[in-house]
Amino acid sequence: MKVVNVMMGTPYFCRPEANLGSATELMWTGNCGFLPVVGDDDKVIGIITDRDICVALGTRGRPSGEVTVAEVMSTKVYSCAPEDDIHMALRAMREGHVRRLPVITNKGALVGVISMDDVLLRAQAPSLGKTPELSSEEIVKTYQAINVRQLPQAVATKRAVA
Repeated sequence: MKVVNVMMGTPYFCRPEANLGSATELMWTGNCGFLPVVGDDDKVIGIITDRDICVALGTRGRPSGEVTVAEVMSTKVYSCAPEDDIHMALRAMREGHVRRLPVITNKGALVGVISMDDVLLRAQAPSLGKTPELSSEEIVKTYQAINVRQLPQAVATKRAVA
């Protein structure tokens, strides 16, 4: 199964100079929790999530219209290509600990988005003598890998001896 058969085409996206208010409105309209950020050359340069927006607005003390997407977005982009096998997309999700990926052509153009929800809807149960192309077991393992808790590390401090 190829990514192109699972992905959502015509995805919502935003530009880095957009403000968080407009990015939030796009997410509301598109019923999505993340947006690829596309630069002037129409290539994906980052990702912004609803969590990124929430944390930014809660910590910056500025209105959403004054904070740009560029200030908040992640520039580490995990992605896949439309012709990739679905298993490659799941591997990218596991490696990046992300539930959604932009689907990008080899020239960097955004052509879709694939999410764990999209993949889950196409899971197949094993049937007598037939191995499913996309097993629910693989999807569960991917989801578990994505959601491994990253706890803050305690830093040991030296205490002065009196």
